[in-house]
Amino acid sequence: MPDLPISIASTSQNIDRRTFIATSSGAVAASMLPGRAQAEGARQAAGQNPATGGAVVTANTTLTVNGKQHQLDLDTRVTLLDALREHLHLTGTKKGCDHGQCGACTVLVDGRRINSCLSLAVMHDGDQVTTIEGLGTPDQLHAMQAAFVKHDGYQCGYCTPGQICSAVATLDELARGVPSHVTADLNAAPVFSAAELRERMSGNICRCGAYSNIIDAITDVAGSRA
Repeated sequence: MPDLPISIASTSQNIDRRTFIATSSGAVAASMLPGRAQAEGARQAAGQNPATGGAVVTANTTLTVNGKQHQLDLDTRVTLLDALREHLHLTGTKKGCDHGQCGACTVLVDGRRINSCLSLAVMHDGDQVTTIEGLGTPDQLHAMQAAFVKHDGYQCGYCTPGQICSAVATLDELARGVPSHVTADLNAAPVFSAAELRERMSGNICRCGAYSNIIDAITDVAGSRA
């Protein structure tokens, strides 16, 4: 145990008992941190889960991504986002806030959009996943990708993949009659409007400020489908 920062003799004269105990406890706790950090690092190096002290648990997971089936042996803690980026090297899907708040990681799973940073990869065993790479190609853009270019809806590029995936899902939700928080009549099909689009796209945020252009792009695609 290291020397305490103050002596007992000085304690009786300069500080009260409560301050002495608090200071001494802090010193002892600080002296223990390096040892704990080293022990955790050793467990990680040995392939152990620091949270449990045991071996890392993996699971065989089958993901069909952009029409191609992949067999992966994944740590059960790996998110779908990290599986796509780090294991399948599909880096179009971006890691933004990593808390499900910015929408940069939006992908389509069985046709519906999700925040891939909040979902474990093993939860999607057997699912069909579509990323921005699966919507179109540079030579043959998806209609939504082309509309984003036409209306200058693409921003710095970091958030755009999630914006486009979300926009595609938004039109699908409207077509299926899925209501939003601004749908006036839950017993009727939602009416296509700028308010509906803004609400449904509100989970995709970016400071570049191309929101009005994105609404124009979605409206253009919706009109071409009508």
